[in-house]
Amino acid sequence: MENVLVIGGNRYFGRQLVTRLRDSGARVSVLNRGSTAPPPGVEQLVADREDEAALGAVLAGRDFDVVVDQVCYTPLHAEGAVRAFAGRAGRYVMTSTIEVYDTGEHRPVGVPLGEDVIDPAQWPVRSELPWRDRGFRDGAYGEGKRQAEAVLARSGAFPFAAVRAGHVLGADDFTGRLAHYRERIAAGLPVAVHPADLPSSYTHEGEMADVLHWAAGARFTGAVNACSHGELTATDLCDLLAQGSSYRTAAPASGEEASPFSFERYYGMDNSRAEQLGYSFSHTRDWLPGLVAATSR
Repeated sequence: MENVLVIGGNRYFGRQLVTRLRDSGARVSVLNRGSTAPPPGVEQLVADREDEAALGAVLAGRDFDVVVDQVCYTPLHAEGAVRAFAGRAGRYVMTSTIEVYDTGEHRPVGVPLGEDVIDPAQWPVRSELPWRDRGFRDGAYGEGKRQAEAVLARSGAFPFAAVRAGHVLGADDFTGRLAHYRERIAAGLPVAVHPADLPSSYTHEGEMADVLHWAAGARFTGAVNACSHGELTATDLCDLLAQGSSYRTAAPASGEEASPFSFERYYGMDNSRAEQLGYSFSHTRDWLPGLVAATSR
């Protein structure tokens, strides 16, 4: 793995991935719209992936051992990737998500989701849907990822792997999800938690960067789940963030959204395929207390 392209990769665990690849000795390029400069020693290619003429121009004459796609959200993105990288990528790794399993079906508690629950070879692709509309795309995030995986898996354009990330937590999280809990607890306000309060799977931002680095240099194809051992419920997060202080939870009121990471369905993932392939995951207790302490300062 000498020549790697990361599409996106300018924030959160994507930036850590770029740094890991660079420090491992790979020649790394980052493709994005140019809003943020990459780390030192990393080449920046500026193009909007949805502008295929501009993408083709910036990629002209370039080949890559591995492409890691951090921002493939729709089947249109995936179809454009097939056209752009067929014949010039030795391996293609897509950063996918636990949200591909959000199909409305409920799993028995304690029976974690294996990769075969969602088979890209069988999933229908609806490219005619309004994927270019940001509101539609955001509301259909899991479906967009499922269809993107399906397009890339079926294309045959390159060896393809999808890394399905558990909910990623980290000090650099720009979504404000942990801050939501901390602010509600500090203000003495109830945290909206579903009565079922069922667990889900998580990973640390550094671990997610590490597993993507591993996947880039591996040979497997197909999907792997990426999550730490040790599932967590919303109240588990409250307990950690409250740090011994009292707090209140309440069921979401009519029309109110539950707090982030509060689920009515069991959402645990089985990470055994990745471990059988050679990756060793941490446990949430290894990193969550330190993360809570770091983000409480």
